[in-house]
This record gives sequence, structure tokens and C-alpha cells, in this order.
Amino acid sequence: MSVDKHSRILVAGTGPVGLISALALANAGFGVILAGPPARADDGRTTALMVPALKFLDRLGVLDALTRDAAPLKVMRIIDGTSRLIRSPIVTFRAGEIGEEHFGFNFQNRILNAVLEKSAEAHAGIEWRRAMVENWTFEPGKVVATLSDGTSVESPLAVAADGRNSPAREAAGISASARSLPQAALVLNFAHSRDHAFASTEFHTETGPFTQVPLPGRRSSLVWVLRPETAKEFADLDDAELSLRIERQMQSMLGRVTVEGGRQIYPLSTYLPQRFAHNRVALVGEAAHVFPPIGAQGLNLGIRDVDQLVEIVTKHIDDPGAPAALSAYDSARRPDILARTSAVNLLNRSLLSDMLPAQLARSAGLNFLGGFSPVRAFFMREGLRPGSGFSSLASSLRAPRRSRDAAAD
Repeated sequence: MSVDKHSRILVAGTGPVGLISALALANAGFGVILAGPPARADDGRTTALMVPALKFLDRLGVLDALTRDAAPLKVMRIIDGTSRLIRSPIVTFRAGEIGEEHFGFNFQNRILNAVLEKSAEAHAGIEWRRAMVENWTFEPGKVVATLSDGTSVESPLAVAADGRNSPAREAAGISASARSLPQAALVLNFAHSRDHAFASTEFHTETGPFTQVPLPGRRSSLVWVLRPETAKEFADLDDAELSLRIERQMQSMLGRVTVEGGRQIYPLSTYLPQRFAHNRVALVGEAAHVFPPIGAQGLNLGIRDVDQLVEIVTKHIDDPGAPAALSAYDSARRPDILARTSAVNLLNRSLLSDMLPAQLARSAGLNFLGGFSPVRAFFMREGLRPGSGFSSLASSLRAPRRSRDAAAD
């Protein structure tokens, strides 16, 4: 596919979703202008990517370089770590139950960013302008971005990968409902004396999830959601005291804990735009959805944004930012984004609520998941790939009918 250079697509934002957007669009044959500085080298967070996201990264040609420093996720469990009257049973999800070797891999963000940046720099179809977009203007048939280096870019489509406070989203006139949460995430990595066996554990607490995710060796990453003042208090503890707090919270399941350097705190909030594309701007990643870190959904959802956007714009080569293309993208992404954000926000509210009905509902739901393997398999498949749980369920329902028909013949 040949695209005139004046029809190059602008990608604003150079986090993982922005870099993935640029690579995917360039691989599809579009010329791409990528605007934004390189990522911070001190990002201590990790990101768990599920199998469908891994397959997408493989198509981009970056997966092999990433998995060398990543740990597979073979088991995922939920433990009720609250002290409330109504408590839920432990629920364990095993990839082997649905015929998968693993659910995905856990990557260190600094390595993920470095590999994506190197690939973007080497791609002939990407022109990387290491400057921020300072101003947006909209003209018939195009969007014009003025960059901080004094240059400007014209494009029929701008991909907004510029984060939760997206200036591109605001300039395009897309309003978003935003809410600050009474929570903050304390993020760090730690070593432990027992093997994690590639299992990730999410403890549900009264302030939010405490999530341990495997790293290579006897190391794990941690996202501990707390009240903001408690997160700061814990971040200020010395290594020995914080290590002990983490070990106790985990009920010593990984043995002796030793925290590593680089603690970070991130205030939590939710953002949900009224639409996901408008005025020649398409939203991806956190410009399109922000919710608490529960169930490893964030970047996986962002990669599905990119996948669907590329599929749609390749059907509108002559004008990838035309109203018809943006309307198709908005319609395609809406069910997935609304379902994921609603489920995560509902679970998060149930953890914070002291009301007995909320506790009963959460306990009943986890009991149901833990006690019925077909239901558990359904949710595991849906967690990996939207719609796959329903497809598997339909196939299993058709199988007995085929057997009866064969017997009748």
C-alpha cells in the first residue's frame, strides 16, 4: 500500500501505546509522524500483557527482544485479604485449564519502552519528532499540530496516545467524565526467598488490591493500592520495615521479602470519554480509558484499541480521518471499553465499600467462580480475548447436538 507523505498519520505520545500505534500503522503501510520525547528511563513499573497482546507484538517484530527479560504468568489467584465479616474463598486460575501454556508475560516498563523505542527509531516509515505538541488546530480535511520545536505537522488523522489528561482529546472537543479516587498505588519490585512458580496473586484489601506479579528469578513486582496518606507513609519506611509489611500482607507465602530501590506512588483516578473519536482525532490507551490497576487490563485494552484502529483506517486509505472511519472506530471500541471499565470500577467500589450487600455480592461472585470450572474457564477466556468465552461456550453447546445427530445417522 502506498500512502502519499502529505497523508501521513500523526501519533501524539511516546509511551508504550504511542510507540505501538506508530509501529502498527507503519507496518500497515502508512507514513507516520511520531511526536513526543523518549520515555523516562527510571520507570520502575511492570506491565502484564496477555496472550493476544503478545501475538500483536510478535506481528510487530518486537516480542523476541522483550521475552528475554520477562516472566510468564501461568497461575493467577485472588485472595480475600480483608478482615471483614463476609470473606471470599481463594480463587485460582490456571492457564492449563483453557489449554494455554501461560496467560501472558510480565515485562519491566523500562525494557518494554527501550525495545519499542529502538524499533520505532529503526523503522523507515516512522519520522520521530522528539518534541511535544503545544497547539492543535482543525482545518477542513486535516488537523494541524504545532510542536514545541517550532515545527508543525499536518495530517488527515491524529492518534491521541498522549495520556489521561490528553490535550489532543480536549482540543478535539471530546469531553470526559473524570473522578479522583481516594487511593494511590505504591509501586516497587522485591526479592523473595521462595520461588513464585510463575504465579501472580491479587490480595483484595479494604483499600484496594495488593498485587504481586512474577519477574525473572526469585523477584516480583508489586502494586499496592492504599489510601494516599498511607502510601506516602509506607514509601517513607526504611527497607527492612517495608519488607516486613509486605511479607505480612502476603502471609509469608513467598518467604522472606527484600524490597529493591525505586519506590513510586501514583494517585488513582478514572477517566471515560463520551466518545473515542471525533474531529479527526482517535483516542487510544489512557486517552480513551483510565481505571484502577485490577486484573491487568490497562495496556492490554490499549493494544486492542490500536489493533482495531489499524484495521479500520486500512479500509479508509484515501482519508483515514474521515467521519465514517472515526464513527466505525468509536462503534467498534465502545462495547469492549465500557465492559472492561465498568467491571473494574465495580470491583474496586466493592472493595472500598463497608456495606454488607456489596460484600455479599463480591463473595458470592468469587464463590461462583471458584466452585464451577466451566464458569472459571469462561472468564479466563474472556479476560484474554473478548468474545472468546462466548465462542467457546457456543461450541461446547453445539458439540452434544452434533454427537446426537451423528448417533441418529
